[in-house]
Amino acid sequence: MRVYLYDNQPGDCRLPHDSGMELARSHLSTLGVVYYSFPPSLASSRSAIEEMALDSGYAGRDEITISPDAMGAAYEEKIKMFFDEHMHEDEEIRYIVAGNGFFDVRDAEDKWIRIHANPGDLLVLPAGIYHRFTLDEDNYLEAMRLFQKQPKWAALNRSEETDNNAVRKKYVHAVQAGHFAA
Repeated sequence: MRVYLYDNQPGDCRLPHDSGMELARSHLSTLGVVYYSFPPSLASSRSAIEEMALDSGYAGRDEITISPDAMGAAYEEKIKMFFDEHMHEDEEIRYIVAGNGFFDVRDAEDKWIRIHANPGDLLVLPAGIYHRFTLDEDNYLEAMRLFQKQPKWAALNRSEETDNNAVRKKYVHAVQAGHFAA
């Protein structure tokens, strides 16, 4: 996994958009983003994920393949939808099984932080964080999605209404109060 400031330049969202300003992984923790590494090549990784899921109360999971072949004609539209800035009222937990992708999250100053996720990376995005997702130029990703009870994939696109959403306000307060450890 690599973490850096997004360059905000126009162009295909699947390009690196690397500003050259690398950030420490610890910067993510100040935003409530949790990172684990479970290399898929290790047999122990699946059991470690199971243990982490049990400890965190993630009872459900599914797996998704995102690629032109897997999604057909809907692929480009899905990529655009994933890249719309949004939040969820529940945590978003993703384990990268194969392929690579970019998670962009907003920091406390409303700047985009780009996370280049690779096989073995597991990210937990807190409820209320504005984020977006895209693949890299390889256009292929397999991921496990974990959730607590039933999957809630409802994306709430950024707007004045979501800025005033109770989950969003709780998240912003936690960041401002320094409740997330560095």
